[in-house]
Amino acid sequence: MRLRHLSLILLALVAACASPTAKPPLPTRLPTAPPPARQPVTPPEAAPPAPSQVGPIAPPAVSGDMVFDAWASSFYGKALKAGIPREVLDREMAGLTPDPRVTARDSRQPEFSQPISTYVKGAVTPGAASTGEHERVEVPQLPDIEQRFGVPREILIAIWARESAFGAIQGDFDVIRSMASLAAQGRRRDWAEGELIAALRIIATGQATREQLRGSWAGAMGQTQFIPSAYLSTAVDGDGDGRRDIWNSPADALASAANLLAKGGWHRGESWAREVTVPADFDFSLTEGPKLSPDAWTALGVLRADGLPWTDNDKAVEAQLIAPAGAQGPLFLLFPNHFVIRKYNNSVAYALAVGLLADRIAGAGPLVTPWPAETPLSLADRMTAQRALLALGFSPGTPDGIVGVGTRTALRAFQKAHGLTPDGYLSPGMVQQLKLAAGGGDSALPPPAAPAFEPPAAAPAPLPASAATAAAEAPPT
Repeated sequence: MRLRHLSLILLALVAACASPTAKPPLPTRLPTAPPPARQPVTPPEAAPPAPSQVGPIAPPAVSGDMVFDAWASSFYGKALKAGIPREVLDREMAGLTPDPRVTARDSRQPEFSQPISTYVKGAVTPGAASTGEHERVEVPQLPDIEQRFGVPREILIAIWARESAFGAIQGDFDVIRSMASLAAQGRRRDWAEGELIAALRIIATGQATREQLRGSWAGAMGQTQFIPSAYLSTAVDGDGDGRRDIWNSPADALASAANLLAKGGWHRGESWAREVTVPADFDFSLTEGPKLSPDAWTALGVLRADGLPWTDNDKAVEAQLIAPAGAQGPLFLLFPNHFVIRKYNNSVAYALAVGLLADRIAGAGPLVTPWPAETPLSLADRMTAQRALLALGFSPGTPDGIVGVGTRTALRAFQKAHGLTPDGYLSPGMVQQLKLAAGGGDSALPPPAAPAFEPPAAAPAPLPASAATAAAEAPPT
């Protein structure tokens, strides 16, 4: 009986398992490939900042100089904003340190001022003229360069001589490091940062390597000493090889210099200056003053020292009279092309040296009136003279020891007021007279004419800083 009952229970359980109401087992899910990895999506607000939003970023390396490193951090962002690729910045700024030689030269005021006669006589030598004559035929592209830009080949050769001794002395300073040093120092930060960005752009665009960018302590490069921005804007291919190699190609360097002068306004076929003579009673207060036509100067007794007449091209423009070494030295009428040379280097001495050397290369003889023997003035003497002029009511500007047009204009007014030859020439004797006059114990000077102060003639507007070489390297003005 019990056995039958167990059999019935087993049969019921089997039937229940086969019942249609029972839930079927869950199907087994086939394995599938994992979903593709989700690509990262950068939301707009997390995108890399635009160049204008780049802030200070630590440079790749630090120098240990807190001032330099703070500047480098700030400059990094500026350079990115200017479009310099990050990889170029990282590479060229890595390990960058200030150059103490550069900062020392930038802040150094020479104790003695080199007289203009010393500078010019040192530049216009028989040796330089002879080498220039040789190079005039050694660079076959010069006739084409002269025809293309209108600048006489002798002017270009004279610039070549002054800037690098015909390519022999181009400077060995690392331009990147020099510009960084000047920028960090702060005195000319905006200018130096602009030149540093220009130098980095030259490297980034493959126009030159870091090793090629060697030059003067103030960043002038190549055989005709172009600063980086001038290279980018003005350098040209002079030898036809498709490159602008001012370091190794004399034709490229000379054509680039010609382009700079042409863009600066060089007047084809006109003189740069002419040596002149004046009558014994000439009014030297006219020096560095009005610009008159050669015919107008002739009416005042100003004649060409070589006795030749003025050319038609020269008659068509106005010129300015200067007495760079005083009334006893050579006198010159400066034509517009003189001031174009000064756009290369804004210095009267530099432009005279270039022009006179060019004349000698072209076959001209020495000056009719030789340069006088001049005595260098110390910084103390120059500043003493400026302070004395200021105390006497003839303002030369801020006393800084630089005898520029402001000092000469004030000195001419003082000289004219006291019946002296108003040539604006600061000699050691004139320094002593100014000291005595300012000290009240002067018996050598006659009383000033009335009125005591005669406003000087308006000086010409200052020219822009050198487009090719740094103003800090300019010879005496």
